[in-house]
Amino acid sequence: MTRGSYPVRMPKNMKLFVLLSLVLFSLLPACGPQGIPRDTVVVGIESDPTNLDPRLATDANSSRINGLIYSGLVRQDENGLIQPDLASGWDVPDSRTYLFHLREGVRFHDGTALTSGDVKYTFESILDPAVGSPHKSTFEQIERIETPDEKTIRFVLKEPFAPFLLSMTMGIVPAQRASAQGADFVKTPVGTGPFKLTKRDQGESYDLSANPDYFEGTPKLSRVIFRVVPDNTVRFLELQKGTLNLVINGIELDYIPLVDKDPSLRLMTGPGLNYSYIGFNLTDPVLKKQKVREAIAHAVDREAIIRYLLKGMAHPATGLLSPLNWAYSGAVKNYEYNPGMSRNLLDQAGYPDPDGDGPGMRFTLSYKTSQDEQGKRIAAAVQQQLKEVGIEVSIRSYEWGTFYGDIKSGNFQLFSLSWVGVTDPDIYDYIFHSKNFPPAGANRGRYANPEVNALLESARRTLDLTRRKEYYGRVQEILARDLPYVSLWHYDNVAVMGKDIHGFVLDPRGDLFSMKDVWIEK
Repeated sequence: MTRGSYPVRMPKNMKLFVLLSLVLFSLLPACGPQGIPRDTVVVGIESDPTNLDPRLATDANSSRINGLIYSGLVRQDENGLIQPDLASGWDVPDSRTYLFHLREGVRFHDGTALTSGDVKYTFESILDPAVGSPHKSTFEQIERIETPDEKTIRFVLKEPFAPFLLSMTMGIVPAQRASAQGADFVKTPVGTGPFKLTKRDQGESYDLSANPDYFEGTPKLSRVIFRVVPDNTVRFLELQKGTLNLVINGIELDYIPLVDKDPSLRLMTGPGLNYSYIGFNLTDPVLKKQKVREAIAHAVDREAIIRYLLKGMAHPATGLLSPLNWAYSGAVKNYEYNPGMSRNLLDQAGYPDPDGDGPGMRFTLSYKTSQDEQGKRIAAAVQQQLKEVGIEVSIRSYEWGTFYGDIKSGNFQLFSLSWVGVTDPDIYDYIFHSKNFPPAGANRGRYANPEVNALLESARRTLDLTRRKEYYGRVQEILARDLPYVSLWHYDNVAVMGKDIHGFVLDPRGDLFSMKDVWIEK
């Protein structure tokens, strides 16, 4: 195989292809909403959100929608700085105590007033094993929660916990309603955010309307509609047609030149924090072998995939953290593209080539991905690259819910996903600490290293930023050596929107909170 060539059919004349597709698209029954008011933005997403209860949600689309429905005590702005949200302010009298003061006059979408009791209930329910929250481990350092009055809430921690303030971005739910509805709360979610869910059509759309009582003022838009459009090409065609107004990281990158030429569209790009990787099931008899994982890492030509499939809109990753992160360390083991080294490692692992230059494969692995077109192309490229070193890869593509369910349950050998909006390095605990095997956390490959556990626990207890950075530097070094993931790249963010949309901020995390300030030129 020549470097950078893949079994992917790409049209020679992309413009002609898109124009022909648009003609065909116009012959199909209209699948986009018609007669949408001018003060509405329709956002195209590739898959359904899996959970509109912030205590249970972990996927990117759920987080984006929940960020508009719910508010936390604090929030992160586009620069990663902590800002007041439901809390007007807070005090830290000692390293284990945080005292938050709630804003006056805040109400949930159902009209009930926000109190400290709602905050207390939210976090105590997350800690309740019966709820089954995947965020439970993040809040286990809480010793007790006190409510001196309806507008004051005090958290007392078991020990100092450096990322505690960032964890207070968790969306707050109404205690009485959530408690009464139990698991059914997710069907009619209620928060205090700038928008409220008014209608959902599973697999089709999620209709949010402006919250007129939002504590920072009524949003300028009357509605934000999230439409599920699984295909990248269809999303682009609908942008051209005007039935979608905004798509983030969801069009074929080959279409970017066409966006620039379309007078009705605007392109916005910027650095991103999203991290793409190949995950391993470390309980698998083949993949639990270190040399096999190293061989796979050396067989993947990341730079060629970035150049040819991602059109340069990504940068190779050495680990979970972007170079933009304060805790980033690039002083870790790298796995350059080297098929010869990969073959030698497989030989050492006990998987010799059965027939030299013949067609026989050393072994076969299953690689799971979603039905996203770009994801399937990347899977095909990885499949061909691994075949070059004697590893047969069977690609299994599923609709998002099935795919994500398999990953969370550990039903995989190889898979590819992205962590979205990585900011605080404490996420390493959620992903790689051995106490966080699902459903407690996101250690889906079941990686276990006592030294990493100890370092992560020390980093959590240390408030000194310099020492925290040292701990996380060592964690990055060990993970690069142990290879629970093959790090691929950090995506750049690419947003395409109608030219009449103003006020949108392209957040490095992919957050959509700026929708509350978006307006449409009349």
